[in-house]
Amino acid sequence: MSDLKLGAVIITMGNRPAELNALIDSVRAQQGPAVELAVVANGAPLPALPAGVRTAELPENLGIPGGRNVGIELFGPDGRDVDVVLFLDDDGLLPNTDSAAILREAFAADPGLGIVSFRIADPETGTTQRRHVPRVRVGDPMRGSRVTTFLGGASAVRTAVFPQAGQLPAEFFYAHEETDLAWRALDAGWSIDYRPDVVLNHPATSPARHAAYFHNVARNRVWLARRNLPAPIVPLYLGTWLLLTLARRPSSDGLKAWLGGFRAGWSEPCGPRRPMRWSTVWRLTRLGRPPII
Repeated sequence: MSDLKLGAVIITMGNRPAELNALIDSVRAQQGPAVELAVVANGAPLPALPAGVRTAELPENLGIPGGRNVGIELFGPDGRDVDVVLFLDDDGLLPNTDSAAILREAFAADPGLGIVSFRIADPETGTTQRRHVPRVRVGDPMRGSRVTTFLGGASAVRTAVFPQAGQLPAEFFYAHEETDLAWRALDAGWSIDYRPDVVLNHPATSPARHAAYFHNVARNRVWLARRNLPAPIVPLYLGTWLLLTLARRPSSDGLKAWLGGFRAGWSEPCGPRRPMRWSTVWRLTRLGRPPII
């Protein structure tokens, strides 16, 4: 068994204490060396937690990527106290006790593997939603593959990725922050795997349950392109997503929020621009997701 050190980052708003503690129990039940735990209370008081958990209580909600970045730092600068950081949603659960062992072996066997995306399964039906398989051609959710993005609340990132690619983009607050990090990691030479044998149980939900969903999705899509894509591809990528959004016929309120976010994506600062190499564009294309979709 690999001796890689694993740490798990969980952010919480403090409103799901029972689910949070069940998740912590499932992490502590993993086979092999103990997985270190870090809980970030994101603009909420810290709930009661077991001894030995690293904690941070933030006075304001920094959003999902900002909160996870604080969690990374609880394991030292760029998480260097551990080899791999797991990001877990506070209402998720690891149903299998061998998940940590699978991850250790996967990262040890492939030094170029930077990120692993887990399979999310509804705890009652066992089904995996289409949007939770990070491929354009979803196919069988039980088939693993190399991919170009990952699921933020059900993933593991080698901490060596952060000094090269940076951490999650805190400006995004919510939506597309995983793809931003994924593109930068791929551009730095790392690989990303979807592993259906590492499962996180999570209730089936709609992303539109978040109040700012349509606005943030559109704004952050523009930011994603502005930050990462070579200039000639930016209009192709954003034009494709504009057409796809219109084809999906959102409600009038949803479309209004989306268009407002799209405008904000151009007018508001998005952080540093670092366009990916054309070789990375080709790599994304070969993996089935050219950066125009």
